[in-house]
Amino acid sequence: MVRCKSRREPGRLPGSQRESPGGRRAAEAGGLSGSAPGASAYQSDVGPYGGGGGGRFYAKARQCVAIPADLRLCHGVGYDKMVLPNLLEHESMGEVKHQASSWVPLLNKNCHMGTQVFLCSLFAPVCLERPVYPCRWLCEAVRDACEPVMQFFGFFWPDMLKCEQFPQDDVCIAMTAPNATEVARPRGTTVCPPCDNEMQSEAIVEHLCASEFALKMTIKEVKKENGDKMIIPRKRKALKLGPIRKKNLKKLVLFLKNGADCPCHQLDNLGHHFLIMGRQVKSQYLLTAIYKWDKRNKEFKKFMRKMKAPDCPTFPSVFK
Repeated sequence: MVRCKSRREPGRLPGSQRESPGGRRAAEAGGLSGSAPGASAYQSDVGPYGGGGGGRFYAKARQCVAIPADLRLCHGVGYDKMVLPNLLEHESMGEVKHQASSWVPLLNKNCHMGTQVFLCSLFAPVCLERPVYPCRWLCEAVRDACEPVMQFFGFFWPDMLKCEQFPQDDVCIAMTAPNATEVARPRGTTVCPPCDNEMQSEAIVEHLCASEFALKMTIKEVKKENGDKMIIPRKRKALKLGPIRKKNLKKLVLFLKNGADCPCHQLDNLGHHFLIMGRQVKSQYLLTAIYKWDKRNKEFKKFMRKMKAPDCPTFPSVFK
């Protein structure tokens, strides 16, 4: 277990005689850093969280609920129950699932081995007497490794996850891996992140839900422009228009952000039809995922069936 040194000795909570089984599993899965006598102990003055207790107490009455299988960000994280409301003030499981779904594509990029532990400590905190937040150094390590990947998709690290608000010297969620602060290289490649996709139906649906628009298209040309790849369509059919107006579809140009010098193997052969997803950032339409349109592929056929009625978020994105 990776441990941070604590400047003061946190005491056991009044009336707290034992850790919950969920707390023990969380400590094993994520690691409780600091010299706490029990996983329930927490003393910190953490930013906006926790109300009048300065982060030491839950601001609202809480309930301990099972982590559902369709909370894909955190199901299987290492413990099976979580607190509602969570530490991001999501009060219902529906809101948690919808907000957490925005992060699943990033988790699949393997930008840092601590990404799931960090995010789930906030989205699906383990059931303890008092809240335990992620360590500041864990937040900084995940941010520094993953924000460059996020920028390929036109995102920056959101204000709601500012690392300065998390504890530095007190009991906090850490990592059990011996080299947890090191970046986990995604399969040893330097592929442009929007192109580094597995042909799995669930993953394609996740990309569809996280994207603003989706197109079936053929590509006329790919150019480099100001550090980006500029993709000029030949034919395009809208599957999900989002911010694109129909009258602008014929003039549509896509950009692979920061992609001028990283490989995108799908673009090596332009003689195929492609499924392309993306989002609008200012005046640009950014490519966030690309797949070969392959009806013979079993997983792609599964996606085509699910695409007719995808279970996508209805709450605003955490990135907005």
